[in-house]
Amino acid sequence: HINMASLSESCRTASTMFSFTGQTKRCSWILCLFVLMCLTSVQVAAKPDSLTDVTDGNWEQILTGEWMIEFYAPWCPACQQLQPVWKEFADWGEDMGINIAKVDVTEQPGLSGRFIITSLPTIYHCKDGVFRKYQGARTKEDFLSFVDEQKWKAVEPVSSWFGPSSILMNSMSALFKLSMFIRRCHNYMTEQLGIPVWGSYVIFGLVTLFSGLALGLLLVFIADFVFPSRRFSSPDYYQKKQTMEQARLMKQQDDAHEADGEEDDDEEDEEEDGDQDEVWRRRRGSPEGRPEPKGQGFPDEALRKRVVCSREEEEDT
Repeated sequence: HINMASLSESCRTASTMFSFTGQTKRCSWILCLFVLMCLTSVQVAAKPDSLTDVTDGNWEQILTGEWMIEFYAPWCPACQQLQPVWKEFADWGEDMGINIAKVDVTEQPGLSGRFIITSLPTIYHCKDGVFRKYQGARTKEDFLSFVDEQKWKAVEPVSSWFGPSSILMNSMSALFKLSMFIRRCHNYMTEQLGIPVWGSYVIFGLVTLFSGLALGLLLVFIADFVFPSRRFSSPDYYQKKQTMEQARLMKQQDDAHEADGEEDDDEEDEEEDGDQDEVWRRRRGSPEGRPEPKGQGFPDEALRKRVVCSREEEEDT
């Protein structure tokens, strides 16, 4: 009886163990299915990240590796038609070893100026910092063949002078950013502050004028500091300047003395001419052949008669 009881207890224990083992296997299978579902959901959720958004802050990452970049604007009808195709093309990017990106030019004006975007949409291919403009058809198959068959090698690359990393394009990027900043300021003044449009233009005109004057003065000061004039930097300059000033003053004084001497000579010549005229008048005499009297009028004539009468009386005596 004891043996039968122990045997039944052993069978009961074994069945319990087998049932526990079956439950453990079922739990492990359920856990594996759950993990697979999580991984699948993670992959599905990560799929949209295959399309990279390029901004002014991270654009330098496209200088390494192979990239296809689309420049678009949300309001552009052609860009709106291209978006589904571009997303399908981006799903193939990981398999082909290429990065697919997009740039919203309305949000990134600096990149619009850096790449000289004149039409939308514009697509560029970049391989290790060498840029080529895509000019083909805008279908997924054409994009795939352009990359897979390396058709980009037949396209002439963008010159280094006009590359996005050049000094010229950096300046263009800054100019586009400035223009967008001015536009936002204009909208703020006209819409938020209620300033008339012409008033906003006047404000920008005055700011531009004074900014130009300040910048011009700054450039002049910098030029004088970096490239000083040899004339002013010479140690003998001020001594020579003083000597030249003294010589100029002495010359002016000499010229003044000469002018005064010429005036005195003219006056003396006039006086001499007047004396000669007086002598000539006296020598020429009166119409009767007698010397002309000094004065005119009755007293001189009476004097002459008196002198003539006295002479006649002396002759009679």
